[in-house]
Amino acid sequence: MAHDIASGPILVVPGWGGSGAAHWQTLWQTELACSRTELADWFDPRCDAWTDAIEAAAVALALRDPRPPVFVAHSLGCIAVAYWARSTRRPIRAALLVAPADIERTSGALPLRDFAGVPQHPLPCASLVVTSDDDPYVSAERAAQFARAWGSELRVIRGRGHLNASSGLGRWPEGRALLASLLNRTTIGTSEMLTACPL
Repeated sequence: MAHDIASGPILVVPGWGGSGAAHWQTLWQTELACSRTELADWFDPRCDAWTDAIEAAAVALALRDPRPPVFVAHSLGCIAVAYWARSTRRPIRAALLVAPADIERTSGALPLRDFAGVPQHPLPCASLVVTSDDDPYVSAERAAQFARAWGSELRVIRGRGHLNASSGLGRWPEGRALLASLLNRTTIGTSEMLTACPL
């Protein structure tokens, strides 16, 4: 089914462990006809492997649709997108970055430390960081610091944890509305798409 939020490709980037059947990312993938970054092992958080997987997904997506993609990332996937965006020359339309995990916090899982040194540069596209004020994996203050560094807007939601399947979000209509609002501010004309999207 073609997605109803905006014309153009959407690429889902899950977090550590991937996103299961009840996760809003997986539900959006079906309903919005999104592409998805794929890894051989979602429980092996190696930064190079994740950024390589994002690049492979972006290449495959560009072959099907040359328009700049929209990234929809969750948790560690947000950090991976920030790393990938630091070196890519590919045009990006926008990025929705949900619950970016603070992998540098003292209580963070040791396997995630391969992602330490989180990029602090502005992203090359319009972006929105969404976090909850009681996320166990990132404080609201740290999420705000990520948003400032990445040049992103920030939206803080009350009492929804890590904004994952355990948060009981279902299809997460509020997130869909946030994505639609972001994309309404990043409309690309046909002539721009033809000149901005080389492989």
